[in-house]
Amino acid sequence: MPEGKLRPLIVPIFIPNQGCPHRCIFCEQEQITSHPSQPIDSAQVRSILDEAIHSKHFNLRRSREVAFYGGTFTRLPVKRMNELLETVGHYVEGGFFQSVRISTRPDAIDEKRLELMKGYRVLTVELGAQSMDNDVLVLSKRGHSAEDTINAVRLLREHGFRVGLQLMPGLPGDSEEKFYSTIREIIRLNPDMVRLYPAVVLRGTELAQWHKEQRYIPLSLEGAVSICAESCRRLEEAGIPVIRIGLMSSPSLLEKGQIIAGPWHPAFGFLVRSHIYHKTMQTDLPAQGKADRIRVRAPRREIPLLRGYQNQGLRLLKKKTGANIIKIEPDDSIPSGHAKIETL
Repeated sequence: MPEGKLRPLIVPIFIPNQGCPHRCIFCEQEQITSHPSQPIDSAQVRSILDEAIHSKHFNLRRSREVAFYGGTFTRLPVKRMNELLETVGHYVEGGFFQSVRISTRPDAIDEKRLELMKGYRVLTVELGAQSMDNDVLVLSKRGHSAEDTINAVRLLREHGFRVGLQLMPGLPGDSEEKFYSTIREIIRLNPDMVRLYPAVVLRGTELAQWHKEQRYIPLSLEGAVSICAESCRRLEEAGIPVIRIGLMSSPSLLEKGQIIAGPWHPAFGFLVRSHIYHKTMQTDLPAQGKADRIRVRAPRREIPLLRGYQNQGLRLLKKKTGANIIKIEPDDSIPSGHAKIETL
C-alpha cells in the first residue's frame, strides 16, 4: 500500500492532570485515559516507545509520531519537560519517530517553552479551548478566556507549530446557538485540526455533583449528534479537518457507574458521520410515497454510513421514503455524500 494511504501511527504517552493548575468541573483524566495521575519518568517513556517499536503495527512507511496527552504539558517544570522530550528525542534521532505532539492549555505557553519544544521536533500543539464563550469557560472553571485561545494560536503560528483545538459542546451555560458561535470563532482562527468532545458527566467530578443537584442537564445523545454533525460540516467546509469526535473508550471509562449521564456512545463519531451523510443525501431521495420499493447505490466506502449504526440509517431511509429497500449496491462513480435511488 502506498505511504499516503497508510494510517499515521501515533503513540500516546498519558500524563493525566500533570501540570494542570486546578481541576475543571468536567475533568476526570484517570477515568478517561485509564492511567493514574502519577508523574511518568524516562524509564516508563522508553518502555512505552520500545513496546510500540516492537509491535506488529509498527511500520517505517507510516507517518510516526509520539504524543503527550492528558495533562498540561507546558505547565510542567522546564526541567521535567526537557527530561521527557530528551527521552523521546533519542527515538526521533534514531529514525523510529518523525515528530512529537503535545496537548496543553491556551494560557500555558510562553516563548521559552516553545523554543525548547522546537528543539525536540515538537511540530503540533493541541489546545484545550473547549469554548469561545467566556461565560461558559467561567462556569466550567477552565481558568482561561477566549482571548487566551486567540493569543495562543497567534503565538504558536508565529513559531511555526501546527495547531489543534479541542472543543466541548454541552458544558454548563452552553447552548446550541453559543456553540455555533464558538465554531464561527474557531473558523476565523483557522487551526490545522479540531477535536469535538461532547461533555459527559463522569463519577467523581464536580459536574457529577451539579447533575445530582439538578444544576446541570447534559445534552441528549440525539442533540449532541446533531450539534457535532453541523459543527463538523461547517469546519470541514472551511477546510479544517475534524480528527476526532467523542471520547475514546478506555477500560476504566467503561466500568459500570463511571459515566453517570450525558451523550456517551461507543460509536459516537460514526453516529455523527452517518448523520452528516444522511443529511447530505436528502436531495437524492424520492418524495414520500412515490415508490413502494427502491434500490440504492452509493460509494463503496460510504455504504456503512448509509446503513448507519445497527442499520438505523436504513430504517430512517425507509421512514423518509415510505419504500422498502430491496438492494444496496456499491458504485464509486457516485459523488461522495450522495446516493443513487432507483424506484422499482
